[in-house]
Amino acid sequence: MTYVVVENCIKCKYMDCVEVCPVDCFYEGANMLVIHPDECIDCGVCEPECPAEAIKPDTEPGLEKWLELNAEYSKSWPNITVKREGPPDGKEWDGVAGKLKYFDPEPGTGD
Repeated sequence: MTYVVVENCIKCKYMDCVEVCPVDCFYEGANMLVIHPDECIDCGVCEPECPAEAIKPDTEPGLEKWLELNAEYSKSWPNITVKREGPPDGKEWDGVAGKLKYFDPEPGTGD
């Protein structure tokens, strides 16, 4: 099992999860984070830290496409190990449905 970053992270990109991850398995895209599934040790400390509730265990049904997206982009986006401020309008995007169309595959800045 691993944890997966899902749609609600898009355009919110809170980074509280990065701060608590003991194995630094988060990777940063332009407008969301992903978890490298082979690096995640399944500890679960990141899940309750996400204000947007955008981190789920991969055992929840219907997360297959998100597991694939996390696996794919964690190979090319920069690793992030230090919490920074998210986008200034992140709170406005929290909970907005249908955010996948806003997904930006470009890498983030890393740290």
